[in-house]
Amino acid sequence: MSALGRVVRSGVGRRRVQTLVIGLATLMAVTASVLAGSLLVASSGPFDDAFARQRGAHLNAQLDAGRATAAQLSASGETAGVSAASGPFGTVSVAPRHGAMPLPPLTVVGRDTPEGPVDELTLTTGSWAGRPGEIVLSAGDGGGQAPLGTRLDFPELPGAPSLEVVGTARSAGRTADAWVAPSQIASLTPSGRVGAYQMLYRFDAAATTADVRKGRAAVTASVPAGAVTGAQSWLTVRKVAARDTALFVPFLVAFGVLGLVMSVLVVGNVVAGSVGTGLRRIGILKAVGCTPSQVVRAYMAQALVPAAAGVGLGLLAGNLLAVPLLSETADAYGTSGLSVAPWIDVVVAAGALGVVTVTAWVSAWRAGRLRTVDALAVGRVPAAGRGRWAARRAAGLPLPRAVGLGLARPFARPARAAAMVAAVLFGAMTVTFAVGLSSSLSEVLSARNHDVADVTVGVSGQRQGPPGGAPGAAAAPAAVAAAIEALPGTEKYYGSATAEATVAGANGSTRITAFSGDASWGGYRMVSGRWFDAAAEAVVPTQFLAATGTAVGDEVTLHVQGSAVTVRVVGEVLDPRMDGMLVYTDAATLTRAVPGLPATGHHIAVSPGTDVGGYVKELNSALKPLGVTAQGREAADGGEVILVLNALTAILTLMLVAVAGLGVLGGVVLDTVERVRDLGVYKALGMTPRQIVAMVLTSVALPGLAGGALGVPAGVALHAMVMPAMGHSAGLRLPDSVIAVHGTPELLALGLGGVLIAVLGALPPAGWAARTRTVTALRTE
Repeated sequence: MSALGRVVRSGVGRRRVQTLVIGLATLMAVTASVLAGSLLVASSGPFDDAFARQRGAHLNAQLDAGRATAAQLSASGETAGVSAASGPFGTVSVAPRHGAMPLPPLTVVGRDTPEGPVDELTLTTGSWAGRPGEIVLSAGDGGGQAPLGTRLDFPELPGAPSLEVVGTARSAGRTADAWVAPSQIASLTPSGRVGAYQMLYRFDAAATTADVRKGRAAVTASVPAGAVTGAQSWLTVRKVAARDTALFVPFLVAFGVLGLVMSVLVVGNVVAGSVGTGLRRIGILKAVGCTPSQVVRAYMAQALVPAAAGVGLGLLAGNLLAVPLLSETADAYGTSGLSVAPWIDVVVAAGALGVVTVTAWVSAWRAGRLRTVDALAVGRVPAAGRGRWAARRAAGLPLPRAVGLGLARPFARPARAAAMVAAVLFGAMTVTFAVGLSSSLSEVLSARNHDVADVTVGVSGQRQGPPGGAPGAAAAPAAVAAAIEALPGTEKYYGSATAEATVAGANGSTRITAFSGDASWGGYRMVSGRWFDAAAEAVVPTQFLAATGTAVGDEVTLHVQGSAVTVRVVGEVLDPRMDGMLVYTDAATLTRAVPGLPATGHHIAVSPGTDVGGYVKELNSALKPLGVTAQGREAADGGEVILVLNALTAILTLMLVAVAGLGVLGGVVLDTVERVRDLGVYKALGMTPRQIVAMVLTSVALPGLAGGALGVPAGVALHAMVMPAMGHSAGLRLPDSVIAVHGTPELLALGLGGVLIAVLGALPPAGWAARTRTVTALRTE
């Protein structure tokens, strides 16, 4: 074993480039695999644990108190397929104020106690609301950030009730924004009586959407017709909770698979090349007594040593890169110290080393099978006649002789040339995928910020309308619109106003944006349906449809300042802000609920050829008496998740491109060592160092071109597969404009990038070949 160890150490020390290639390829594969595996587990594990511990509700149903009695709703808990139920609890949507400051609407539920057979709440601070005048807020989101002792006022309700925040609690299923004593609910409704109930159900089977849908149908059939006004599945809540971490999994899996495939390719190529160029060494080892199995183990160990180092560094890098991604998941559930599970490190390390072992064994098996006399007798010169036809064809081309020799070289070693093509293919594939991913994320960012207006104008005043606002605040939008219309260079514009609302069956606040004028040109990316063109019509994001269980064509009831507003959803828009709980509609839709709702902004497109800077200056002069200002389009905010995604993509892409370049470098090094006597002959015949460099670089041009030509369409196909998967993980459906982002000039440039990868990989051995002295090269055996 000591002698075998010296053979291994000698092989690793001599082949530094190949050792580096194997280590880096393994590091890349392990890093991406650890990231993907840890995020895949973290995206569901914390939620599932908390949900099971608190016996979370598989279905959170809201029911009309005017259509069903409490006794009828309680009896629905005995429906076949329902394993447990809690309720009915009185519920109401209210918009509190803290002093003069309006707060987002809250879905409030009346409960005697946080315990129960379904949805056992966990108090995180303070105490439970045991009597009227107290309220417990949901921990983490919305009003849950208000400190204990804060008073929430409801001046618009009869008696102007005021509630003191006495605690915060966490519901695994996020069934409400706040809880009060049951007797408090009636005082929070304009009519003074309970208008809606909440029922929480657990089903015998609820693992899939079909299971929950079946359970909902059974519950709906057990209560009077029309009683169910909304319902939320626990799977929707689970997806939202896991969205940010799950978003990373598809593209990390893609990088992990690419890294693993490149590891197999690189390890196999390096070990096979080592066997091919070390035939005499293998013969000597066998002549001094090494058995075939010892020879195989020696060459396997030469691959496993750098692979083991790559695995160790990859585990370290993967765990470090996972920290910022897992911290967000930990915060969502009030836990700490969320990290990569040890079993993930063990599985990834064992899998990577297993793949390297098998690949190295397959390549080293040839060394064990060689007869000693054959290994000693066979030189390192290619078989006679191999590539001669290519050399003759190249000699007939009107090209310098050095270039012709380089172009013919891949045909002398077709297997090695094929390995270079594969390395460049995966490198070009990775770059194409990364460029497409970055472009798609930019499109998503553009859709999120959505405003393509050249100029925007902010209007002072209350978001919810004139009450409490400064005198004349409601009149400002009309004066602003008049100033915009009067200014030369205005092509079109629209106004926008916002109001907060709640939706039956979905907790939390929903923001309504009401437009005055045609806003269809405002940068909103439609996924399906159409833009609204009349009052009582609306477009909503994909997440809104999922959270409310609705589809394009359905009607949705919004509760705005105590009034019910029904809209028909006519389109689905791409907008990931506020978890997608957004509604876009015409200003006339809110006329009854919020009379006199003022526009809080105007969005202007200037005429072609108009100087935006000069336009803004003139408009601000006209707007100065109104106390508002206009500004040109600002740079979009990148968003933390997109910035992290772009950073990870850049890091992993650089690593894979480096592996691809080193894969080419390893092949060229083997080829150069094999041809060192030929190089000496060329130099003796008068070939200059520059011509040597040109010959070596030209020898990788065809493999680089072929790899780029094959890798670019493969990268486009990978992007077309991964981007929809990432959108699905985030609860989004992506339009074609987000996925089809590669243009023809860009694809041609990326294809030529394969040649660049090959040339960069070949530069170091080309320089070494040019510097080698003629006498030294001729004396080399």
